[in-house]
Amino acid sequence: MDGVGDVLSGTPENGSTRWRFRVPHALSRFIAPKGSVAVDGVSLTVNEVEGDIFGVNVIPHTAEVTGFGTMQAGDVINVEIDMLARYVARLAETK
Repeated sequence: MDGVGDVLSGTPENGSTRWRFRVPHALSRFIAPKGSVAVDGVSLTVNEVEGDIFGVNVIPHTAEVTGFGTMQAGDVINVEIDMLARYVARLAETK
């Protein structure tokens, strides 16, 4: 786990649920659209990023077999950043 974030909302969207989260600024720089992030141990594809807020879509099966089924706005989540994003950031720092 790299840090914690907050659940902002979960909204039904085209047969899935669009979840939006806020993470600390130190982590948000590693989160990019179409990149990966793990939320409470579930690896997900990022849909959008707006500053320290990012969104993902979760299909019904994933919600049924993970904590997303009971998640609600105001909950605290564990966040793990994609390892590739870390490597890219590290390489950019050494230039």
